[in-house]
Amino acid sequence: MAAGETPFLTTRWSVVLQAGRNEGEKTKAALSELISTYWYPLYAYVRRRGHSADDAQDLTQAFFTRLLEKNVVGVADPQRGRFRAFLLGSLKNFLANEWDRVTAQKRGGGRAVLSLDFEFADERFKREPVSRLTPEMEYERNWALAVLERALKRVEAIYAGRGKARLYEVLKPALVSPEDDTSRRTMGAQLGMTEGAVKVALHRMRNSFRDCLREEIAETVGEERDLEDELRALIEALGNPSQSD
Repeated sequence: MAAGETPFLTTRWSVVLQAGRNEGEKTKAALSELISTYWYPLYAYVRRRGHSADDAQDLTQAFFTRLLEKNVVGVADPQRGRFRAFLLGSLKNFLANEWDRVTAQKRGGGRAVLSLDFEFADERFKREPVSRLTPEMEYERNWALAVLERALKRVEAIYAGRGKARLYEVLKPALVSPEDDTSRRTMGAQLGMTEGAVKVALHRMRNSFRDCLREEIAETVGEERDLEDELRALIEALGNPSQSD
């Protein structure tokens, strides 16, 4: 492995497989991580299928409760594709088979209700532009945004660990949008750095972001050879026009 390269990891699939085992607190922690990553894209998918906010909350809660009760993730196989595709397929089957039963019950169906911030989710959903994309394409887009957010959090943690939280805070906008001489001067003024020093710091931070993004993507696929395909899928998902004419 070349110096500076990140090893190929399958942590996310390890989480999936851990969640498919009955190992008490470890399983709960694994499922909690899965849910925290994927619940909003799935909730938004249900909304875009035409369900009201209340019904989408009921269905999302019931779907994740089913994951807990029926060990659905236990049949996930990293050799058969990406986990996000498995999860969406499972949700589609759930919606087709469980709609009548779920809506006949009170919210939560008398079972333990998961701690999901639906108020935040509904506000976020309302702020999203009217879309020309299919619900499946919007699910891909929300997945891509979640991956970017997780990668940024990795970079933030790295810089905080080095005592450079302020540097990250100021330079972060340039990680996801282009900067020019004026913006570099502005950032330099905020940080007490020369424009040249800012340029070097940005280059280093972008390299770190690139590595963290690749690592995050690697954790969502079962095989290393799928990494580049998944990166292209992420770029394509983010590049899809979502604003209506």
